[in-house]
Formats: sequence, structure tokens, C-alpha cells
Amino acid sequence: MRPSRTFFHTVALSLVISAASFAATAANAADKISIMVGGYEKQIYLPAKLAESLGYFKDEGLEVELLNESAGVDAENQLLAGAVQGVVGFYDHCVDLQAKGKFIKSVVQFSQAPGEVELVSAKYPDIKSFADLKGKRAGVTGLGSSTNFLTLYMASKAGLSPADVTPVPVGAGQTFIAAMQQDAIQVGMTTEPTISRLLKTGEAKVLVDLRTLKGTEKALGGTYPAASLYMDAAWVDAHKEEVQKLANAFVKTLRFIHTHSAAEIADKMPKDFYVGDKDGYIKALDAGKEMFTADGVMPEDGPKTVLAVLSQFSKNVKGKTIDLSKTYTTEFVKNVK
Repeated sequence: MRPSRTFFHTVALSLVISAASFAATAANAADKISIMVGGYEKQIYLPAKLAESLGYFKDEGLEVELLNESAGVDAENQLLAGAVQGVVGFYDHCVDLQAKGKFIKSVVQFSQAPGEVELVSAKYPDIKSFADLKGKRAGVTGLGSSTNFLTLYMASKAGLSPADVTPVPVGAGQTFIAAMQQDAIQVGMTTEPTISRLLKTGEAKVLVDLRTLKGTEKALGGTYPAASLYMDAAWVDAHKEEVQKLANAFVKTLRFIHTHSAAEIADKMPKDFYVGDKDGYIKALDAGKEMFTADGVMPEDGPKTVLAVLSQFSKNVKGKTIDLSKTYTTEFVKNVK
């Protein structure tokens, strides 16, 4: 009998250990949060990779997977499909999606200015303002993207109709640069470090600068909350503990940005983000740091500016009533100590 009992106990113990191991694995899987970033090499989305580099996610006990997607509109689709739990992208997606009956909200607002620049090819010295863009092709990250709406809005303010300018989806980085070099686009909206690369070679010049608050207010009529961490509202309500931890990590990152030099921040970023020009990367970051909020709080007048832009050029938003209070929350960032 003893051998049988020993065998039974051994099998039982093995089952208990296996069950415990499975439970632990399942728990770890449940703790993993996937965040899609609309191009994490872009300086406008710098807080995502910086938070990871500084170890702030791990400090909060989170396992965060950062995934890269160059176009914000595609990152949005990944969130809606349930493939990721959050997106680091432009806040305006939260407004646009509400018009479709999808409730997404910004839980940490990274920036109060787009961080974008409208560049014009050096081949077209006659283009001195948006009023000169009639009949021209304008590069945007993707059709229906934030850069698409902003381009059309500024063209409208210059007296042009949507038909006067042709948006061309060219992404960012090397694909954007190639499109301008090959004259596939004559102007285009992009971010750092792509901006500095084209300015350094003399292949482009700045038409409109949305990297600073002053430039943004002049061009768009107010602050323009852009880069943010946005998530499905229902997921946020069901996972408040995890969202608070994410807010803790990102607000600490924003504080780091405001209390450290561009050079110190650059040292924490992957070397390939410099694209072979660390000095240029640091110079661009130093010039654009102003775009980031210091506390992750939504600028008070910002959502109205975004709605004004989308109401004109988003087919989803035009003519719809949008409850802006449901497009963002300050609940979590204001709890960060």
C-alpha cells in the first residue's frame, strides 16, 4: 500500500505544482499591457520609449509591450480590434471616434502642441504660405490621419478648398524624405527627427511650425492637445489600478523631460533614433521640449481647438454633437504623487 500512497501523493503534488505554475503564467499574461505607438522614434511620442528606458513601467510592477506603427490611424484600428490595450497617438482620435459611437479617452496628455512642421520642398521657392498650395500635393502620414486634418484646416484658413490640395499618404522618416526628393509631394507635414534631416541637407524649408505653443496658437487659434495615451473607456473603467500605474509612469516621465536637458534625455533613447546625427537630435529636442505638458493634464481650451479642426474636415465629426468631457480624463494624472 505504501508504494501506492507514495505514488498518489507524488502525482497529486505534481498536479498542484502544475496548477500553480499555470495560474502564475496566466496572471503574468493578464498583467501584460500592449501599447501601440504611432511611430515611437518620433520625438512627439518620446515619452513612451523614455518611460521604458527609465524603468518606470517596471517600478510600477507593469509588463508593458511597446509596439510600433508609423500611422496613427492604423494604431487606432489595432485598439478597436482589441489587439492592444492602449495607443500613444493624437488625442483627436478620441473626438473622431466618438462620432462613430466608439468611446475612447485620453488618460495622459503628453503634449499641448502638435510637434509637427509643414515643410516645403526647396524646389518650390515660390511657395511662401498655405495660400500658395493650390494644385500641390501635400504629404501626410495617412489619409484620415491627424496630419491630414491639420493640413486641410490650415489650407482652409488660407482661403483654399479641400479640392485645391491633394493629400498624399507618405508615412514618416525615410518614406517621407524619398517622396519629397522624388517630387511626389511638394509640401508635407512631419515630425522630428525627419524635420531636421531635411533642413540640414537644404532640401526643405519650414512653412508652418507647430512645435511651439506660440506657433500653434497662431496657426490653429489655440493650444492643440496632440500626443497622448488613449484607451478604450470601458477598459479604463474595468482596469483602474493598471491605468493608474500607467499614469504614474508617464507623469514621472513628463517630469523627467521638464527637469533634464535635451542631451540628458537623448542619452536615454535608443541610438538608432538619432539616425546618425545625435547632435541634430539633441538640437531638435531642445527646440521642441515646450510641446510636452509637465503633468499629463489636458489643457483647458485644447479640446475645443481640436473639435474646431475636425468639425470642418472629418466626415465622421462634421454636423455631429460631441461630448468633449467623455474624450479625456484627468482622474489618474491628478492622483500621481
